[in-house]
Amino acid sequence: MASAVLKVAAAGVSRCSRIVLRRAHSTTVPLHQGVPASLWKLGRLNHIAIAVPDMEKATVLYRDVLGATVSEKVPLPDHGVYTVFVELGNTKLELLHPLGEKSPISGFLQKNKSGGMHHICIEVDDISAAIADLKTKNIRMLSAEPRIGAHGKPVMFLHPKDCDGVLVELEEA
Repeated sequence: MASAVLKVAAAGVSRCSRIVLRRAHSTTVPLHQGVPASLWKLGRLNHIAIAVPDMEKATVLYRDVLGATVSEKVPLPDHGVYTVFVELGNTKLELLHPLGEKSPISGFLQKNKSGGMHHICIEVDDISAAIADLKTKNIRMLSAEPRIGAHGKPVMFLHPKDCDGVLVELEEA
């Protein structure tokens, strides 16, 4: 409990009164309440993905202008993208550029000519358990099975219409 002493002057007479400040406690229910801990756990934010129309220009911005450490450009043909990772200390940015005509990023960039945020990636400790549990909660997956992502680990994308308009990628930690 925190307390403070307030000195008050009234009618030329100095008095001291003690005011007790109490911290309000949240009455909200934690979001994870009711989910058995044995199923799966949501982990840290792994990265935020940004679709870019010009990978070289974006790389120069983050590396040369902002001073971040960036990876080499890596093609991921199974996902139809080139990626560059920008290290931020507490997380990463994943720059995405289309690879091939059927790239999902091509459609995104047709609608968003300047590029923009494409998805967020959150780590989970058990992707299979997460997928099974989320399916029971009517969260749709964008593929039938997890695929190997940019970090060499299984990933699954959740339908943005089921996630408040955000494309969410789950990655096994």
